[in-house]
Amino acid sequence: MYYTEKTITKEGLKNSSTNLLEEGDLIISARGTVGALAQLGRPMAFNQSCYGLKAKKITSNDFIYYLLKYKIREIKQNIHGSVFDTITRNTFDVLTAKIPNIKEQKAIANILSTLDEKIETNNKINKKLEEMAQALFKHWFVDFEFPNENGEPYKSSGGEMVESELGEIPKGWKVDKLSSIAEIIMGQSPKSDTYNTDKIGLPLLNGATDFQNKNLSPSKYTSDPKKVGEKGDFVFGVRATIGLVTELDDRYAIGRGSGIARAFDNMYKEFLYEILNIAFSNFQYTASGSVYLNVSKNDLEDYKLVIPDINILRRYHKITKSILNQKENLKRENAVLEKLRDTLLPKLMSGEIRVPLDDEVLSEKN
Repeated sequence: MYYTEKTITKEGLKNSSTNLLEEGDLIISARGTVGALAQLGRPMAFNQSCYGLKAKKITSNDFIYYLLKYKIREIKQNIHGSVFDTITRNTFDVLTAKIPNIKEQKAIANILSTLDEKIETNNKINKKLEEMAQALFKHWFVDFEFPNENGEPYKSSGGEMVESELGEIPKGWKVDKLSSIAEIIMGQSPKSDTYNTDKIGLPLLNGATDFQNKNLSPSKYTSDPKKVGEKGDFVFGVRATIGLVTELDDRYAIGRGSGIARAFDNMYKEFLYEILNIAFSNFQYTASGSVYLNVSKNDLEDYKLVIPDINILRRYHKITKSILNQKENLKRENAVLEKLRDTLLPKLMSGEIRVPLDDEVLSEKN
């Protein structure tokens, strides 16, 4: 963890009761969303909503991080509070665990952190790929500098522009609604008695919390889905937290807090993804709802956009399809790595699997 939404000045830190954690120390949320855990990549302050943890000499922060991940279910079983879920200092006093010798701790942490580091590397690559696709979209469809017949940037090379209700656009392009390129399907919550955690039926995306990091991680399944998204559709949040457009990697039940967009033609797919992100950015300022932000089906279907010339769209699709494929390949690889990590974690921590203690395994962490 390297960044936070809020910061504090040195003067503020000096004149407050806030404590400072060092790089490598751990922090765990204690109220509201209990059990969110992170290891700090740099010194950070924290408040009463969190607990900071530092390993004692018999262990290390790296090992304690994975030990807490292993114990997270047990921690959540000791939640208190009538208004907010809360854990207290006593929560940690009642936790017990087998602590192997320091060499074995380092080996366990090394195995698990190697997987996490690869996952993080893939995430960084995906972020760069997404930035590349966004930059290309802006260059072609906002700045109108797509290549003309001579391979030169259209607008700055004197390409003809015409007036439209959205301003000047290239000749031959048009303004239309989002519903002209995609079907919009809003989610519908299944009956509560069909919910389960036994993976019966389809995984349920019931709002943006199920894909808040643009990774699909539903906590519930339903045996009687009302609305279904197919592989390749784009899912997004439509209540409270809106947007977070994410491509479906399989079939999912779509609950009330979510919606999907399905391109009528695969050629529009990458173009649709960028349009949806722009649309939700605009909806942040115009979405209705006195308590929650809400985006309706009509809001999406009636959203106005500039539709490019078909030949330009084909060229864009051909370029960005490879970018999207790379992203999806890395997401699939991460899913495999996460499953491997989550399978190894309890086995390593319980001693069911013993790690080799050779120099090669320990070299990086020693």
